[in-house]
Amino acid sequence: MDNQEYNSIVSFIWGIADDCLRDVYVRGKYRDVILPMTVIRRLDAMLEEKKAAVLEMKKQLDAAKIDNQWPALCNVAGQAFCNASPFLLKDLTSRGKTDA
Repeated sequence: MDNQEYNSIVSFIWGIADDCLRDVYVRGKYRDVILPMTVIRRLDAMLEEKKAAVLEMKKQLDAAKIDNQWPALCNVAGQAFCNASPFLLKDLTSRGKTDA
């Protein structure tokens, strides 16, 4: 990625912050929201491909009344972490838009 493309992406993100976060957060505190949400979305995107398999495994483990589910769920996800929530971040954001 060249410097011009990088600066364009950064400007785009901060432009969204100005439009969406104005009057909700003090301008200097945007990074307290942007960085965590960027990391959360990235993790969510990494897990998205295996989400259905993780949820199916969770259903099976719940039916078998297995308490320590995380090792099996992470194995299915193919990561050292997993998300057993039925929601994806993009689903939650689209729900927020339709509720408003």
